[in-house]
Amino acid sequence: MHEMSLAENVREIIEDAAAAQGFRRVRRIVLEIGELAAVETAALQFCLDVVLEGSVAAGARLECVAVPGEGWCAACARTVALHERYDPCPLCGAYGLTVCGGERMRVSALEVE
Repeated sequence: MHEMSLAENVREIIEDAAAAQGFRRVRRIVLEIGELAAVETAALQFCLDVVLEGSVAAGARLECVAVPGEGWCAACARTVALHERYDPCPLCGAYGLTVCGGERMRVSALEVE
C-alpha cells in the first residue's frame, strides 16, 4: 500500500514546516489529489491517522480536493478531460494522450496555531 509512504511524506512536510515556521499545532491539512494519482483517499486517511499520532498534526482534519485529470491529444491539438491514464480522447477517439494534469498529490494548505 503506497498510501503509507505518502502519509509519511506528508508528515515530513508538516514537520519541516513546523520547524521552519514555529507553529505548535496543525488543525487542518488540505491535500490536492489528482484523479490520475492512483491514491485511495480512505486508505490515505487511515495511514495519516497512524503516522501523525504524537506529532504536531495529531487529530488534524483532512480535506481532500480532487484535481481533474487532463491529457493533451495531438490529433485534436487540444487538452481534454482524462479519467483513466490510457483512455482514448473523448473528442476524436485517438489513443496516446499525454497526461498534463491531475497526476500529482500535494499539501496545498495547513491551518495552524
